[in-house]
Formats: sequence, structure tokens, C-alpha cells
Amino acid sequence: MKTLILKTLLIGIGMLSLVIGQETEVSVPDTNGTEIVVLNLGDIAPSWALQELPTGKIKPKILHYEFLKTWTVGKDERLRKFTTQPDRHVVVLSFFATWCKPCMKELPHIQNLYEKYSDQKIKFFLIDITEATRTISGFEDYPKAGPFLTKKGIDVPVLNDNRGVAKERYGVETLPRLFVIDKYQTIQLIKQGFNEDEDFEKELSDTIDKLLK
Repeated sequence: MKTLILKTLLIGIGMLSLVIGQETEVSVPDTNGTEIVVLNLGDIAPSWALQELPTGKIKPKILHYEFLKTWTVGKDERLRKFTTQPDRHVVVLSFFATWCKPCMKELPHIQNLYEKYSDQKIKFFLIDITEATRTISGFEDYPKAGPFLTKKGIDVPVLNDNRGVAKERYGVETLPRLFVIDKYQTIQLIKQGFNEDEDFEKELSDTIDKLLK
């Protein structure tokens, strides 16, 4: 009987390891109990204003905030800084946290695309929710995003969603969650999780190329 229980236990552990090895997304703990937002393709992307985190070797001396409406707005609207920044851009947003293992698998691919389209009218932003979950039990000791990503060689701009406002507006319940927004603030692609069996870079490149045209 003990042998049977032991075998069953070992099989269970093996199956658990297999599931963890294939993990493509992780749940985000609810931080404020607000109603869940559901965004679909064709919806207008919610606006946000978020502080950019210092990454890389150069540390900015002043705080810098990014606004979605600096880069994309509705067809009948003017860009936030239309006199100094008059060009509409495609925007790619990826929500992540340093405790999210699937996010770590996705980030190098986003870095590759960031470099590939560096001279195009497209903006890539990583939206960090690590600090938004810092007070939750079990999430206190994860590293801060800026230094953590610098060590990994990721220099995609990182925005600090420290109160989870953008997370709530975009209905992010699992990580990673990625949105591609066109030049008229319309959501054209939503990706939930990261699957190593899919050609992530090709899928995003195909969407981006169409929108840049």
C-alpha cells in the first residue's frame, strides 16, 4: 500500500513539473477588487500616463513621463504634442513583472523587435506591475524592474504602473499580456501568455508591418 501511495505521489510530482515546464502565463493577484475590464480587437486603447523607469547605463536626472496620446489618438484628435511630435506611431505594450517566468521568456523577443524597428514609427513599452503587487504576501522580495532588466540586456523603455491603474484599465488578469495599437489608438492584436511553440516574432512582425504601411 505504501509503495502504491509513493508511486502515485511521484507521478503527481512528475505531472506537476511537466505543467510548470509548459507554463505559458501566470495569474495576477487582484490588488483592489475593481470590476474586470474586457478589451477586444477594434476597441479604443485606454489612455495612460506612466513614469519611465531608468534602465541601461545612462540614468536620467529628471523624472520622465510617457503618455499614450503622445503617440496615438483617435482619427479626429490631435496628438498630445502635435507641434513638436506630429507623427502618429504604432504602439506595442507588454505588461510584465519580475516574478513572472513566462514574461522572462517573452522579453528577449520584444527586445529583438525593438531593435528591428528602431528607425520606424513605432514605440515599444514594457509596463511593469511589480511594484503594484509588492505589498501582497509572497511578492515582497522580487527585484525592481530597472536594474533587473539592465542585467538581462533589455533596454526597451519600461513604464512603472506602480498603482496598477493601467493594469486595471486593460483588464490584465494574467501575465504576460501584450497589445498592439495602431496609429489611431485602436487595438489590433492582443496576446495572452507566451508559448515557445509559436513564432512570436513573426506574428508580431506581420501585424506591425501591416500597420506601418
